[in-house]
Parts: sequence; C-alpha cells; structure tokens
Amino acid sequence: MLNDYVTAHLGRSIADCSDRELYAALLNMTQQAAAGRAGRSGKKKLYYISAEFLIGKLLTSHLINLGMYADIRRELADYGRDLARLEEMEPEPSLGNGGLGRLAACFLDSIATLGLNGDGIGLNYHFGLFRQVFEDHFQREKPNSWIDSPTWLIKRDVSYPIRFGDLTVRSSLYDIAVTGYGNRTNYLHLFDLDSVDEGIVTDGIAFDQKDIERNLTLFLYPDDSDEAGRLLRLFQQYFMVSSAAQYILDECAAKGSNFYDLSEYAVIQINDTHPTMVIPELIRLLTERGIDMDEAVRIVEKTCAYTNHTILAEALEKWPVRYLKKVAPQLVPIIEILDDKVRRRFGDESVAIIDKDDQVHMAHMDIHYGFSVNGVARLHTEILKNTELRRFYQIYPEKFNNKTNGITFRRWLLQSNPLLAAWIESKIGDGFQKDASQLQRLSAFSDDDEALQELCAVKQENRRALKEYLRETRGIEIDDHSVLDVQVKRLHEYKRQQMNALYVIHKYLEIKRGRYPKRPITVIFGGKAAPAYVTAKDIIHLILCLEELIRHDPQVSPWMQVIMVENYNVTAAEKLIPACDISEQISLASKEASGTGNMKFMLNGAVTLGTMDGANVEIAQLVGKDNIYLFGETSEQVIAHYAEGDYRPRDYYEKSPMIREALDFIVGPALMGVGRRESLERLYWEILGKDWFMTLLDFEDYVRAREKVYADFADRTGWARKMLINISQAGFFSSDRTVSEYNRDIWRL
Repeated sequence: MLNDYVTAHLGRSIADCSDRELYAALLNMTQQAAAGRAGRSGKKKLYYISAEFLIGKLLTSHLINLGMYADIRRELADYGRDLARLEEMEPEPSLGNGGLGRLAACFLDSIATLGLNGDGIGLNYHFGLFRQVFEDHFQREKPNSWIDSPTWLIKRDVSYPIRFGDLTVRSSLYDIAVTGYGNRTNYLHLFDLDSVDEGIVTDGIAFDQKDIERNLTLFLYPDDSDEAGRLLRLFQQYFMVSSAAQYILDECAAKGSNFYDLSEYAVIQINDTHPTMVIPELIRLLTERGIDMDEAVRIVEKTCAYTNHTILAEALEKWPVRYLKKVAPQLVPIIEILDDKVRRRFGDESVAIIDKDDQVHMAHMDIHYGFSVNGVARLHTEILKNTELRRFYQIYPEKFNNKTNGITFRRWLLQSNPLLAAWIESKIGDGFQKDASQLQRLSAFSDDDEALQELCAVKQENRRALKEYLRETRGIEIDDHSVLDVQVKRLHEYKRQQMNALYVIHKYLEIKRGRYPKRPITVIFGGKAAPAYVTAKDIIHLILCLEELIRHDPQVSPWMQVIMVENYNVTAAEKLIPACDISEQISLASKEASGTGNMKFMLNGAVTLGTMDGANVEIAQLVGKDNIYLFGETSEQVIAHYAEGDYRPRDYYEKSPMIREALDFIVGPALMGVGRRESLERLYWEILGKDWFMTLLDFEDYVRAREKVYADFADRTGWARKMLINISQAGFFSSDRTVSEYNRDIWRL
C-alpha cells in the first residue's frame, strides 16, 4: 500500500526514498485515509471547546485507529526500513500542558471511536506552553516550535472577524483529523491569527505582550505575572470563543437551524472556565440576528454544559470588569444583564456573576447559564456539591452530575506498551481493544504462577526499553533492575512533589547511616512549572540539586538515583509509564479533581502509592486495599483543617525529628554546596512557615507507606499479582465509558 503511494507520488520505490521522504509520504497517505472516514454530520453535533488539547504524536495513533499499523510496519520491514525511525521524526504538537489537555485529547479519540458526531475547538498555539530545559539546576523556558512541513494541520477556507475594542482581527481555521478506532474521523478545529509573528520572541519566551496582532497565539498560558500578560490570556479566550461561536452558528444554519432550535443542532461542552465567554458571545450573536435578549438567553441555557476540573480558587477564573472592557467591551452589557437576572432571582451575593469588587466569576456564569455541571471523579463531584459549590447545588440540584475521567486505553496499551497488549491478547483475546471491561477476565490468572512470571518479564523488558531511551535521548544511565518509582505531572504544590523530594532526603540520610534498601531505587520526576510560579520552580531546583548530590555520592548512588526528566511530554510518558513500578499519586486529599496519570499507570501494571484523593478513591474500591498503598488524612479531615485554620507546619516540624532532619537538610551545607541559597531558603521557609498544601501533615505516614511498598516489592510473585489485579480493573477508566456517559446524560447525540 505504501510502496504504491510512494511510486505514484515520488516515482520511485520505498527502498530508494530517504527517511524524510518516507515520513512525508506516510503522513500524507494517512491523512487521505482519515479523510475518507469523515462521518456524515447528522443533525445534532457536539462542540468540545477547550484551551488545551494535548494530543501527542499522531502517526502511530492514526495508523492503529485506521487498521493500517501492522501492514505498514511489515511493508517497510520488507524493504529494510524501520517504522520506528519514521515515528521519531514526528514533532509532538504543543497544544496542551497537563491533565486537562490530555483528557480533552482522550475524549476526542473516544467520541470518534464511538461514532459520535463531535469536534474539538481550540487555539493553534505556535510554541505551546514552552520547551523546558535545565540549566544550573533551574528550569529555563524556551519556545517549543512544532509546526513543521509536512504537518497534520489542514488550512481551511474559513475566517471570522473578531472585534477587540478598537482592534478587529480575522481568525483562520486549521483542522487536525481525529481518527476513531475502527470508526469515523472527526476533527479538532484550531483557530489562529495569520499576522502572528514567531520572530518577536527574543529572550527565552519573552515578547511584547501588548502587540496582540503579532503575539495572540504564540503561547499557551502566557506569563500572567503582570497586567499585560493577564490581558493577553483574556484576548486569547475571547478570540477562541468568538471564532467558535461564529463557526457553530454557521454550521447549524447550513443544516437548517433557525437558531431558536439551536439546542437541537448543537451542544457545547465548556471544558473548565477558559471558554466561558462563549455564553455571552453566543447571546450577542443571536441578538445581532434579530432574536430577543431573553429568548437568546434561553436558547444558550439549553445549549451549553460545563465541566469543572478543580476546586482550587486560582483555577476558578475571575476577571475584572475593566479587563473585559478593554478586551471585549461588547460583552460587558450582556454579562451585566446576566448578573442582574441572577440577582433578581436569588438576591444572594455569593452566587452573583459580578461581585462587589467588580470581578466576573466565570464558573458562576457557566452554572447559571448552562444546563449541566459535572465533576470529574466521584469524590470531586461530592466536594463540589457539599462544599465548594454547595449554594449552587441547592439552587440547581438537577444540573449536577459526575463523569469520572477516563483515558484512551488503546494509546496507552497498543501504542505505548505493545508487549503488554500482546500478553493480554494471548490470555483473553483481542476484544479488550474495543471493550476495555474485558480486561476483568485477566483476574482469572491471579494465581497462575506462569502467567505472573510472564507479566514480570514484560515489565522487565519495558524497563530495558526505558533504559535505552533515556541513554539515547537524555544521556542518562539507569539501573533497569531497580525499583522504578515515578511522579510525572504538572509541578504544583498541591500535587506535592516537595513531599516526594523530602522522602528522597530522608532515604539519602538513611543510606548514609548504613541502612540500605533491599533493592536499589530509581526515583523519577517529570513536569513543568508555570514560568511565574516561583515555589514550583524552587521545587524543581531542589530536585535537580538532589539529583546532582546523589549522583556524585559513592555511598548512596549505588542504592538510589534521582532523575528529573527534562521537557516531560506525551512522548516521554509513553516510555516511562510502561516501565514504572510505583505510581506516585500523592496530592493533598480534596485537591486533585481526578487525575488521569493514575489511570495510565494502573493500566500498565504500576501499583499506586497515594492519598484518598480524586480517582484514587475509585481505584482503591476497584482493586481492594491489598493492591494499592494509601496514606494520609482524608478529604474531610483536610477540609476541616482549612475551615478551622488549625494546621501549623511548625508544630509538625518541632515534634518530629524525621521531619526536622529532612526539612533542615534543604538549607544544610550539602545542598547549599550544589544549589542557590536564595531558592533553597525560600522553599524552606515556604514549607516551614506556610505549607498551604500540608506537606508535613502527611509526611510520616507517607514514609511508612513507601517503606511498606519497597518491602513488598521484594516478593516478586506477590507484586506481580498486584500488577495483574490493577490491569484487570483498569477497564473502568476507559474514556470510551466516560464519553458514553456524557452522551447518555448530557449531549444526547
């Protein structure tokens, strides 16, 4: 198939093509095959609007979903060529950062796989978040250029005027195909501005944040440490939703909608609060088309649904009215009308859209003027209903529902872990590839010693593959017979990478005292800190200093290694997750809405060490207490600490020699000889004096649980049984299941 395509387009065979020519031909052929499966639109369509879509590399995913992967790999091998070499040439699209964007990508895959009529809408960021590099034990940010030729981006002849106060620009539409597994092709619609100039980025990721025509789609989440950066974020959001709203209305009109019946043609899922302005923008556009304001509000209320991803106040966006007057002044009168309607109906300042400080609460607008509000894990939804959004739940109990997150298990098995996928198929057949619940049939092998030994062999082979990957790409050597203990996720205090680092210090000191572990330990971190998030960057500095200190300590380095993976992304995840033994999911209980990394690790046979937070709660219920390691205070206890204001980190420091020793080490001579005093002292006092996410609260219990994990790991058969049970129960966390629930309860496509 590929040779025929290459011969027709290049006039020579596979054997005579360069790798670059083969890669381009394969990409173009795959795009054509995907376009051939584009589904008929049908009457009602989902528009999933999100600031992030962390889609990862696409070539292998498309080939698998189109049923072409095995044939292409075999055909290339017949000509002495290696598909893996071509896969490595593909740049990873830099359109997202963490779980929010990866979840959105998973959902698009499952929407297409289930044959549903639904597309994503976002922005075409030229440099994404940033490319992370480590210099002098610090994170530095560089542009993450990914738009190359050939590209998956398809330029469409679609453009819309976007009015920013005195400035009007025109958006341009680019599409990326989203292939379903054995099913239809949908699209991710990405809006861009043709006047954007990548050349204005000079020092690191610095640029003129006021030059909107040239900077608008350069970066995801531009630095918001000053007003210009905050305004730029708002310009981006309005650009995204205005383009989206115009596109949606055009598509619906083309199918026969008179707009009064818009909810029969469209359902808009607002993924977190970044796309919230789609609500007043749709109302504005409908009134421009002659629809009465009250009627326009009713139409939009029946069309929009909202997914809440957090209870963190910083992520529940609030924007000053004066910012909106600069960015989208035409929306301000509409938002004021929406606020007035709420105030007249409820007379309650706590649920108002515009508060007494003239701040617009985006989540409040989503809840009042959408028909559905969902959390993303059972615990998260209950916290929203009972604590964070309690007043709203009392007003609108019928709107609230839970949709526990899921992952595209085909990508995280068939693509990322083909050895495990083949082993599973040898035991239960290939039905699990379409129906993840069939993984439960693996539980029949929990007492089969031969099967458990085979599973251990698969894990060991994946460790060797990771060792080779890290050697080739990062110049790092790891002990592939050590315990691989991994925490990879966005750097944030609530995720508590600092607690993991304190454990590393504790273990370092134990080894220095001659208390050696039963097996060497490799601790792997990965994740980016927002450029303006000083504490998160200080945590990275601490980890990098520990990596350096331990590497050069002849007593400790044979027993423990610390690695911070530079520029952690989907590609790195696809190497790390299959090899991992212990999945660190240690967020402060009540703070992690769900997590999706925990699901990927579970599916690949890692055992969770974590708090009862987010989807860890459901993982624990599925696998049982013997197959997960839990520690720490409960969400109820943590919420009570915040309510009573009774947590004081110094109390824990003073009563625990273990905590005191580990924390003091941060500012001791060993680390001061490696790192920068200012950064290490700042982090030390942040933890000792504030510790908003209660690192020290759970530290001793965390040490206890982690030591138990390492002790149990020595029983290889017992550990293999834990691995198998985790894999067998991971099917619940398929995004196919999640999307089916969205469709059943919310979208009704």
